[in-house]
Amino acid sequence: MEIKLTLALPRDALSVPVVRRVLRGAMETLGVAEDVIHAIEVALTEAATNVLDHAQESDQYEVSAGIDGDLCVIEVVDRETTLFDGDDKGLVDAAVAAEEGRGIQLIRALVDKVEFTSRPQSGTVVHLEKAIAWNEGAPGRTLAEAMPEEKHGPWSDGEELEDAPEPR
Repeated sequence: MEIKLTLALPRDALSVPVVRRVLRGAMETLGVAEDVIHAIEVALTEAATNVLDHAQESDQYEVSAGIDGDLCVIEVVDRETTLFDGDDKGLVDAAVAAEEGRGIQLIRALVDKVEFTSRPQSGTVVHLEKAIAWNEGAPGRTLAEAMPEEKHGPWSDGEELEDAPEPR
């Protein structure tokens, strides 16, 4: 079972709390455990903030979030054409006096998997995965058990970033 939502957002600081609250509301409704929700919220906030801080060419960005069984998958996509290699970022502690440099480190600490894919013609994808713990009687778990296994969307059907539709 996959439950997904995708938001195309303006590159504006006000969009970060909006996407965070939309995702929180969806996860609460599905019955995801509070500690998992909190970790995902903080990781998403850091990823979206990095787009706002570093992607200068695009007027908007896209966030896709979904739950597939016991896994939450989030992708933050900017359309910045400058290559970004984040695979080695956040692996070493930032300097104590540093004003920046902790975002990716924090993301790596909060989620189970982080991947960066950057293509000059279409942008950068920050792919996050976090195992889900469910509350007792969670509607999301009931839905997951009732639905047949199907795969949809950019993280499950092998769709390449450059094949993805441009946000409007």
